[in-house]
Amino acid sequence: MRQVYPVTEGSASVSDAELASLYAFPPGSAWLRVNMVSSADGAATVSGRSAGLSSDGDRRIFLLLRGLADVVLAGAGTARDENYKPARPHSSWGDVRAGRTATPPVALVSGRLDLDPAAPLFTEAPSDARTLVITSESSPSEARKALSKVADVIVAGESSVDLAAGLAGLRSRGLSKVSCEGGPHLLGDLGAAGLLDELCLTVSPLLAGPGAPRIMAGAPWSGPRRMTPAHVLEEDGFLFCRYTA
Repeated sequence: MRQVYPVTEGSASVSDAELASLYAFPPGSAWLRVNMVSSADGAATVSGRSAGLSSDGDRRIFLLLRGLADVVLAGAGTARDENYKPARPHSSWGDVRAGRTATPPVALVSGRLDLDPAAPLFTEAPSDARTLVITSESSPSEARKALSKVADVIVAGESSVDLAAGLAGLRSRGLSKVSCEGGPHLLGDLGAAGLLDELCLTVSPLLAGPGAPRIMAGAPWSGPRRMTPAHVLEEDGFLFCRYTA
């Protein structure tokens, strides 16, 4: 039986430093972490957004995982739906970003490149944490040209995005510790390709009911993948689970 820790601030809670230690990336190697939230009955969103499933503890861990990461990875659809902006520094990070940029850059995966180069995610990103776009050779060349003026474009794959090649492109830029924030189709593709090293899952004590998507979508896999529980945290009925491959 693994111990369950509280995550709230206070005398009996986990401090920022302790929380950072619990979620520290393994030293030395490349690592792909996924961070998602779901309802108790498996829904990934409420009314099309994940915010309805979140909590103060979930947001605290979300910010910490961003601070620990070299780069934040997301699908283009999730970035649009969740109104992504560049990551901002946070006081809880302490020295976890020592020797790195003040904030991690955001990397978007997009096959069609239906992205707005004038969006804040591109125009407000700091010069040392420029937004990246991972796409394929079949994406519209004019869109690639326009985005290359405001982002670093990584071409990975011919007819579709090759996620393994895209991650290699991030590693070649020194961005080996990746925190992926969705969406479900990107997670399904990463899992199908055997690229996931870790799943951080917040389980909200809510029932969303039928109709909502799960945290993974796409073509069925050949079979389930076994994960190993690393720890469970609890706050106000929310469970913060960490699994490793």
